[in-house]
Amino acid sequence: MQEIEKLKVLQSDRESLKSRTKQKERQKNAENPTETVCPECGSHLLVNDHERAELVCQSCGLVIDNEFIDRGPEWRAFNADQRTNRARTGAPMTLTIHDKGLSTMIDWRNRDFYGRAISYKNRAQFYRLRKWQRRIRVSNATERTLAFALSELDRMASALGLPRNLRETAAKVYRDAADKNLIRGRSIEGVVAAALYAACRQCSVPRTLNEIAEVSRVSRKEIGRTYRFLSRELGLRLLPTTPSDYVPRFCSALTLKSEVQNRAVEILRKAAERELTNGKGPTGVAAAAIYLSSVMSGERRTQHDVAEVAGVTEVTIRNRYKELAEKLDIEIIL
Repeated sequence: MQEIEKLKVLQSDRESLKSRTKQKERQKNAENPTETVCPECGSHLLVNDHERAELVCQSCGLVIDNEFIDRGPEWRAFNADQRTNRARTGAPMTLTIHDKGLSTMIDWRNRDFYGRAISYKNRAQFYRLRKWQRRIRVSNATERTLAFALSELDRMASALGLPRNLRETAAKVYRDAADKNLIRGRSIEGVVAAALYAACRQCSVPRTLNEIAEVSRVSRKEIGRTYRFLSRELGLRLLPTTPSDYVPRFCSALTLKSEVQNRAVEILRKAAERELTNGKGPTGVAAAAIYLSSVMSGERRTQHDVAEVAGVTEVTIRNRYKELAEKLDIEIIL
């Protein structure tokens, strides 16, 4: 009987020790949520149930923690309009504005927070407030220069139809150049155009120097010179563009089907394997491949149309497509 009692005592001690160990593991996992492991089965498949404020293991169903803090909003929204109206946060930070979008703005509409019209007596006061608000947003010459440069960048990007992430990248390149005093002695428009060209290369949205020069107020030569200077000083490691990068945009402008685009990419792949694209302008080779593909697919586009979209001459397309057809043994019927 005494031995049985001793065994029961040992078993109860073992169970209490096991429960204390699990409790310590739970406290440790609650303190370090990034390294949370289920103390029961050792699984990492844990789910936060925000409605019940519980941390639950998907494998065994153990509730690991039931008192964690919900850091979401205290209000509820049942549709998109309620979510937009009840949100009290502003727009996210952006590098395309000189103050990164952190300053406040007085709306141009003469209405208060509740949507009611402002009385005529107070409209003159709000006009003066807006005027001084615009003035104090730019405090010194450095911010004034940055604001002008970023507005110029936004104008050129809008003219080229570039996406938002590319504008952020271009603004980052320009800010890095401004922090290292690389703009002194150079025109702001030239540095902005060079930063935009570098961002196009980084984001794999290629634009030629001619396209950048058309929407800027500087020459193609100055943009290229400034771009080489920025890439050297800022350590930008940019791979050269390939003809395949231009094919989707050119085919879209020529309203060609996906089969034509795929065949043009295949032609360029074979040409690259035989080193036929080395030392040649990527836009001219891409235009020649698109012209060949359109003829082979029965959706013929004239050399003039392709040249106008690609920004090259008809002579360039004629020379390139003849070379591709001869080297790759492509038979075409004109």
